Amino acid sequence: INRDKYFQLDKRSSLFIDYQEIRIQELPEELPAGHLPRAFDVQIIGDLVNQIRPGDRVDVTGIIRAEEEDVSKIDKLTTFNAVIEARHIQVIGKEPEDLPLAKEDQERITKLAKDEQLYDKLIQSVAPFIHGHENEKEAILLLLAGSPRKTFSDGKNIRGDINILLVGDPGTAKSELLKYVAKIAQRGLYTSGKGSTAAGLTAAVVREKNGGMMFLEAGAVVLADQGVAAIDEFDKMRAEDRSALHETMEQQTVSVAKGGIVATLNARTSIIAAANPTFGRYDIYKNLHENLENIPTPLLTRFDLIFAVRDEKDRVKDEKLARHILDTHRKEEQVISPPIDFKLLKKFIIHSKKIKPKLTKEAQDKILEYYLATRDIPEEDMVIITPRQLEGLIRLSTARARILIKSKIKE
Repeated sequence: INRDKYFQLDKRSSLFIDYQEIRIQELPEELPAGHLPRAFDVQIIGDLVNQIRPGDRVDVTGIIRAEEEDVSKIDKLTTFNAVIEARHIQVIGKEPEDLPLAKEDQERITKLAKDEQLYDKLIQSVAPFIHGHENEKEAILLLLAGSPRKTFSDGKNIRGDINILLVGDPGTAKSELLKYVAKIAQRGLYTSGKGSTAAGLTAAVVREKNGGMMFLEAGAVVLADQGVAAIDEFDKMRAEDRSALHETMEQQTVSVAKGGIVATLNARTSIIAAANPTFGRYDIYKNLHENLENIPTPLLTRFDLIFAVRDEKDRVKDEKLARHILDTHRKEEQVISPPIDFKLLKKFIIHSKKIKPKLTKEAQDKILEYYLATRDIPEEDMVIITPRQLEGLIRLSTARARILIKSKIKE
């Protein structure tokens, strides 16, 4: 019987509703090491459609259904996919600093804030298992605190996130510092440059298996929105993959125009990257550009701080480092216990993000004086100094005031 003769869709009498399919994935920071993130398809109808964007963190309440897959001609077995029919969707964790702190933690943080040696104690508490690197640890502390994002009446935004690049010799604990940052940050993602593509870092457009619809999959910097993305082996990335970060590092967005989808996603992410020099070891007789021939100047100017981490031969320093490593292996624990433990430091950083320090006239004059002095240094000796570096100085000053729980940026 040809049922089409008897049953036909009456479009005029039908009621059509909005429909959307999304895919939710496990939170990257909650994923055990070595595990692949599990994903789940969610069907959305009605008012819930278009309420969320790729990269958002959501709580989904719904009913799990089994949906039959398309059965191929060769395979006679019928398989089913589990899908969620959403009934309620709530966007969570828009601001990491909105997380409430327990009363006892609040009291410990208030007590710490009054300590005159607070700044030194905070630096000593960053990656205590790594010997030395005080300047790099201070920079990491400021990166984690960050600076507030400024939005003007016309919609213009000025980024508050700090970007750091570590360039240096092999075996100087660059990767360990990056992994520590990804662990202590409220939202932290670690990725290696060699295993990352432009689509994997920003966003990919994927065709759905069953319906053939095109949808966006968020990349690392979109998933780390309002957090930190740590990119190791930065020099070993392909040039076209690295160029995808130009927009992310300054405008803090990811623009996609692929497969008929044109979209702009938020990527308010601090980036900390590590790279090896072009010739394996850092050559002190060459400037930074010659040591990093693979990385273009426009991308280097987007980093607020660039560190040359060198492994110099010094018997006294070598002995201290060797003893530190040997003691760590012998005791199988941290040799030097940090003044502030890991969990409290994490909560302290979250608390510091609630503060929005104001720039004072004295600090403004000091920053201006330093900026003009750096502009006078010959370009062949360093990275080209642009107005981006002036904004970088303001961000670093604000982050320092934040971490010291100060409401004003003073000289």
